[in-house]
Amino acid sequence: MTEPSGGSDRTGRPVLVPVAGLVAVTALGITALLGGLNEAPDEPPVLGKGAVLDQGRYATRFVGSRVRDVPADSPFGEERRFVELVFEVTNKSDETAPVGVPPAKPEKAAFGETFASSLVKISPAFPADAGPFVFAVAKGGETRQLHPGVKSTVIVRYRLQDGDEPPESVTLDVAGFAYEPGFNDPTERWQKVTEDTDGRLTPEVKARVTLPVEAGEPA
Repeated sequence: MTEPSGGSDRTGRPVLVPVAGLVAVTALGITALLGGLNEAPDEPPVLGKGAVLDQGRYATRFVGSRVRDVPADSPFGEERRFVELVFEVTNKSDETAPVGVPPAKPEKAAFGETFASSLVKISPAFPADAGPFVFAVAKGGETRQLHPGVKSTVIVRYRLQDGDEPPESVTLDVAGFAYEPGFNDPTERWQKVTEDTDGRLTPEVKARVTLPVEAGEPA
């Protein structure tokens, strides 16, 4: 009986596969098993002193940061030193808004529609008993409200204890706002732009702003 052509006595030629190719294929296989390729998250824009940011509900200029010495005859009744963060804020909405305060805890940073609540992270962090003391100045008077279309100077103060040196700079993670329905409430309203991070709502950082802390004048 005649063997068919290409029988078992024919010696096959080895096929060479580049090592780099094997490594690449193996890496892709492992990545597929782990759930695919993950894209690196986009870093927020980095801004500095004097920058202007459209936050949706507010238009904000980051005026700067300074040390402020308050004399003993002030309403505090004693000499105090503060690190102040200074902003020029215009309320772009049709409703008056409280100035607010920065979030005390990270888990609460995703909520709130006030301007100061958008300062979702302040680094370095100040002690809990250092403040903040937050107010606005508009048309020569101190207020806790931001009126529609009015540009106001907003001051966020943190007290320095005796002997404390101010930081060289302060970095802010700043969130933005959108006018849209809530998660459980279809009513449209201003609220922070958020994202889901491991099943938890966190604010989307619209910009990261670093302000050098400068020597200031007495209040």
